[in-house]
Amino acid sequence: MEKRKLGNAGLEVSAIGLGCMGMSFSYYPFPEKNDAIALIHKAVEEGITFFDTAEVYGPFTNEELLGEALAPYKDKVTIATKFGFDIQNGKMMGINSRPENIRKALEGSLKRLKIDTIDLLYQHRVDPNVPIEDVAGTVKELIKEGKVKYFGLSEAGATTIRKAHAEQNVSVLQSEYSIWTRQHEVEIIPTLEELGIGLVAFSPLGKGFLAGKMDENTKFGEGDIRNLLPRYSEEARIANKVLLDLLNDFASKRNATPAQIAIAWILAQKPWIVPIPGTTKLHRLTENNGAASILLSQEELQQIELASTAIKIVGTRYTDAMESATGL
Repeated sequence: MEKRKLGNAGLEVSAIGLGCMGMSFSYYPFPEKNDAIALIHKAVEEGITFFDTAEVYGPFTNEELLGEALAPYKDKVTIATKFGFDIQNGKMMGINSRPENIRKALEGSLKRLKIDTIDLLYQHRVDPNVPIEDVAGTVKELIKEGKVKYFGLSEAGATTIRKAHAEQNVSVLQSEYSIWTRQHEVEIIPTLEELGIGLVAFSPLGKGFLAGKMDENTKFGEGDIRNLLPRYSEEARIANKVLLDLLNDFASKRNATPAQIAIAWILAQKPWIVPIPGTTKLHRLTENNGAASILLSQEELQQIELASTAIKIVGTRYTDAMESATGL
């Protein structure tokens, strides 16, 4: 698989990464541990060098999983993790990016991931109670100490990005981006391009919807976050089928799948964008990775743009409370 550069500080990863959250958080039921490890190993075999986790996924169990699974490949992969929550007795208690909590989170992540240095360390969510300059300054110290290589933000707004970048080079912003979640194109993506910051796109398949295997009859398991999200209500799924029809149309022309077209579309937007689809199924992993070999022509991209922008997506990506906590 080809590689892409994220930011101007030297971070280079596979063109498609693997989002590992769903292996132990948000998308119940979770796979058996051995199955998850086998999938991670298969990802490495298929050329993926970029793996995304966070201390809060579990909490802690996702990092432990990656630490065990990727131990044989320490020098061949890039592991990204995140801090930014107050975790007490195994429960997430709220946002917390105070410097002492960042250091505490870092030490825990290093142990669980079984590594000496975090390749890419994100602030998971902007903390309104801690100046972003203090957050960036703390990570700057950790980089000087050799405990972190690159600094990233997640779901941050343009002003926050600029303030953080002025204190410590921000290599990556991770935010949701896909053919049906495009709000970042207005201000954030131009800001990233100006500052030389890469974009890691999570939920590139719309939490599974854009893969084309979900309809109004799909039932989500207890504990699945999609039970709470407006965009995944039965009515929204019916209304949003028109976008799937568009992806299916292009997929049939390219002997591909809707998921592959959705990921290929992201890859075609900017050379410094890396999608990180998540999956717990081996055949989906291979399918997603196949998108890296699909190069959409300018004509195809124009056709997709014209058709997709005419589609009104029904349902917001988060509830109002969740959206207000993103920091955008």
